[in-house]
Amino acid sequence: MGTAESKQFLQLAGMPILIHTLQVFQEMDEIAEIALVTGSGDVQRCRDLAERYGLSKVSAVLAGGSERQHSVRCGLDALGTQWALVHDGVRPFVTPEAVRACCAKAEETGGAVLAVPVKDTIKQVGSDGIIVSTPDRRSLWAIQTPQAFRRALLLEAHKRAEADEYVGTDDASVVERLGVPVAVAQGEYTNIKITTPDDLPYAEFLLNQRRQLAGGDDL
Repeated sequence: MGTAESKQFLQLAGMPILIHTLQVFQEMDEIAEIALVTGSGDVQRCRDLAERYGLSKVSAVLAGGSERQHSVRCGLDALGTQWALVHDGVRPFVTPEAVRACCAKAEETGGAVLAVPVKDTIKQVGSDGIIVSTPDRRSLWAIQTPQAFRRALLLEAHKRAEADEYVGTDDASVVERLGVPVAVAQGEYTNIKITTPDDLPYAEFLLNQRRQLAGGDDL
């Protein structure tokens, strides 16, 4: 992001991005508890924010590990639920409908991810800058979060990955290593991950649009 403040704490319509994200899950009846994993220096800050904004489902605020994968493992250990959703703190525009679709698909196979079909042609490029191949766009999906799994399955996958010193790019990749099929649930293109400065104006636009559609209500 290139800012002094961590991106999850940047303000979006007067609230940290992280709070917008957490409120989505706080307000869903299907969600029993939330384990919030953050940097070691932000644990107390996140606890204070959860209390300030009435996020009663945040049952634990934990310091994460050196890799995202290690942080997810910390969160899984803190939960007592049968199923687990892993979500990026800077994806505040996921909808309850999309979350439910991901959960429903996970119940069929044990694991599922939200994803959208890619719109652009994708090229595989070599280290010399020359195009190697053009994958069939119809088979390509951009993966989002949340990713939903039976908690025992995801824990086993993480333990196996740790033992093998494997670090995956997402939770689906560690489950796939076990030979377990991971399904795709159709996501929404507005479920953006706020990563670069260019994402902030679009995030403001999305938030204002949703408030207008909701008659002025908050996200």
